[in-house]
Amino acid sequence: MEKLRVVHYINQFFAGIGGEEKADTKPHVAQTLPPISTQLNKLLGDNMEVVGTVVCGDTYFNENLESASSEVLEMIKEFEPQLFIAGPAFNAGRYGVAAGAITKVVKENLNIPCFTGMYVENPGADMFKKDVYIIETSDSAAGMRKALPKMAKFAQKLANGEAIGSPAEEGYIERGLRVNFFHPERGSKRAVDMLLKKIKGEDFVTEYPMPVFDRVQPAKAIKNLANAKIALVTSGGIVPKGNPDRIESSSASKYGEYSLEGFENLTEDSHETAHGGYDPVYANLDADRVLPVDVLRDLVKEGIIGELHEIFYATVGNGTAVASAKAYANEIGNKLKAVGVDAVILTST
Repeated sequence: MEKLRVVHYINQFFAGIGGEEKADTKPHVAQTLPPISTQLNKLLGDNMEVVGTVVCGDTYFNENLESASSEVLEMIKEFEPQLFIAGPAFNAGRYGVAAGAITKVVKENLNIPCFTGMYVENPGADMFKKDVYIIETSDSAAGMRKALPKMAKFAQKLANGEAIGSPAEEGYIERGLRVNFFHPERGSKRAVDMLLKKIKGEDFVTEYPMPVFDRVQPAKAIKNLANAKIALVTSGGIVPKGNPDRIESSSASKYGEYSLEGFENLTEDSHETAHGGYDPVYANLDADRVLPVDVLRDLVKEGIIGELHEIFYATVGNGTAVASAKAYANEIGNKLKAVGVDAVILTST
């Protein structure tokens, strides 16, 4: 019996090439199946076979989304696949974006069963969950032993043309799609049953989950700006020329901390943006457009504000995981409080 042909997509790390220092690896076909593809192949069973693995560095893919997608798609086509699997990417943001993007491209262009896997807070999950199936995994590769069998099981269902059940049944991330079906009990009875369980403190699952939004209590207004110490923080990616900390253009894994001493304004010779996803030309010509150092220096001279903090903090908001952003904010906030900063001007792109 002829086996169903499967192509696997992974990043430079899982291909065994290297970590962040090799994230610019260009798309290529692995000469032999990497260990992760070999493991997946064994789990897929006797009726499927991983016939090839396509590899691409996370930075390369995210900085060249359109061209990288086309390059990888052409490599995938060469194998004449009948099923495509990307990842799992866990909580690696740029890997998740790449895995989601190429899975969507394969689905749209080859019209074959395809899916990927990642952690629910991976930015790629939010971006692509409505377009493709994303099997939910843990946040790190420590969960590989559970992730691969879960993905292999889902692959079997897709390959066999079986009906795909709910996210709870199949283990994929909720896609925000609603499907009509006949329930054995009418809505009023189900609603009363849920209410009784809630009153009794018993577990129940709502049929209409509501979104959860952060509520941040606004800080009190500053009474006297003339005595206030003001700091600048940006998610617009403004960094010293050359991006010394190598902050990623998408799905940033870090933030930078930089001195403003000696700078009355920011020029194209001294600063630039590391941010992807928007045209950087105007920000690179004059970084004050994103981080208004020149205006704040003037406000200090005019006595409108007391002092500009001589350290600014920067990261990239493009595709960065919410959990990462919260962690950066907490660290930066504590540092600013420790040096007596009274207020922060937070700028974006």
